[in-house]
Amino acid sequence: MANHINGNSNHSAASPKTPPIKFTKLFIDGNFVDSISGKTFDAIDPRTEEVITKVSLGGAEDIDLAVKAARQAFDHGPWPRMSGSERGKILIKFADLIEENTEELAALDAVNAGKLFTLCKLIDIPIASKALRYYGGAADKIHGTVLKLSKGLQGYTLREPIGVVGSIIPWNFPTVMFFMKTAPALAAGCTIVLKPAEQTPLSALYYAHLAKLAGVPDGVLNVVNGYGSTAGAAISSHMDIDKVTFTGSTEVGRMIMTAAAASNLKPVSLELGGKSPLLIFDDADIDQAADIVFRGMFFNKGEVCVASSRVYVQEGIYEKLEKKLVEKAKATVVGDPFDPKVHQGPQINKKQFERILSYIEHGKREGATLLTGGKHVGEKGYYIEPTIFADVKDDMIIVKEEIFGPVMSLMKFKTMEEAIKRANNTTYGLAAGIVTKNLNVANTVSRSIRAGIIWINCYTAFDVDCPYGGYKMSGFGRDYGLDALNQYLQVKSVVTPIFDSPWH
Repeated sequence: MANHINGNSNHSAASPKTPPIKFTKLFIDGNFVDSISGKTFDAIDPRTEEVITKVSLGGAEDIDLAVKAARQAFDHGPWPRMSGSERGKILIKFADLIEENTEELAALDAVNAGKLFTLCKLIDIPIASKALRYYGGAADKIHGTVLKLSKGLQGYTLREPIGVVGSIIPWNFPTVMFFMKTAPALAAGCTIVLKPAEQTPLSALYYAHLAKLAGVPDGVLNVVNGYGSTAGAAISSHMDIDKVTFTGSTEVGRMIMTAAAASNLKPVSLELGGKSPLLIFDDADIDQAADIVFRGMFFNKGEVCVASSRVYVQEGIYEKLEKKLVEKAKATVVGDPFDPKVHQGPQINKKQFERILSYIEHGKREGATLLTGGKHVGEKGYYIEPTIFADVKDDMIIVKEEIFGPVMSLMKFKTMEEAIKRANNTTYGLAAGIVTKNLNVANTVSRSIRAGIIWINCYTAFDVDCPYGGYKMSGFGRDYGLDALNQYLQVKSVVTPIFDSPWH
């Protein structure tokens, strides 16, 4: 069943049932094993609020086992000692296996995360295989440099794998995030202990299975399900993990950085929250702008780090754009993510569902005008209408804090200078967007906004070759591109004397 926001529309086509759940244990040292405690936790279907399956609950002891396996594989195993081309072949085989299992993998993310099944097949799963192919191709192109030193010395640098990597990933893009972290680390020759979000462990376990089939040696890729406060904390503070990479909230990012510093001073890379501005100038094409704004905010039900939740529209086109956005929101079909007619599935879980609704109430109390949406859809499942607020002020909670749901704040501006100032008036700096036909405006604004990625006349235009990460409290370090590969490599300098050289 699917609900139209502006009325009910019951679709008779039955949604596919929950896919078969093949893997629910921890994956440590090449094997699926129960947690040491024997405890499990529930994986919930956000469509129905019912239990999909029970999954092994890993804790600090399980993380320790996984780290020992990863350390053994790094210090004594074949993975970092293979040629880059050999590692690359295995990663490309891994990509092939993912493509062969696209339907099942897409279904796991749809049922576990409430993501649209069609888009998982078209976007998420192909991004995973593309990342493996990209970094598989880069694995044999990791080079140091030759240094021209003074005083009769010769020097060169080596780029060596950093070691055992702890990876903690979020629930909004379970597949994309898994490979955003693991593909470059594996290409570099590192070994990994990965904790998927407790809300979405199912596809991560399947990928661990496929990694083994592809030929990734035992101990190189370990997946431990568990809670952030236990398994995640154990990764952050572990004395034998050489690096931690995390995507999630700024609050948790702080905790990880503190634990890393207090333990073995391991380096961390953090991709954290965002409150991204999207600036629409008077010369923009209205239809194009409406499409960019709407997708930028409501893609993946607003559960996107870079969601364009602060939309600034120049006065000359504000009314026209507002009208089009409201029309789009009212035409949005919210319902079962397996239904091809549906545009927006359920929020991830009850906690996030209630959090989003509480922010909507904040917006109303603070005096913002609710143009459309704001309500729960249906009687079962974590469904929320696409919500748009107008008459929003920059000091309102809905403008300052990351909501991580389908809630847009729509605001007017007069001049480019005002728009830049307001766009930068945030503690975050993950992304921003600009819609204009004026090249000078695009150039000036893109250089003036303090954010890690700026999209001009597009939004959420990610590519595996394009580095992605934040400024300010949106974190540091970069995913994607060769910048990401370098995060998993140490630079070592080697210097030797040169005697009786004919030149210096």
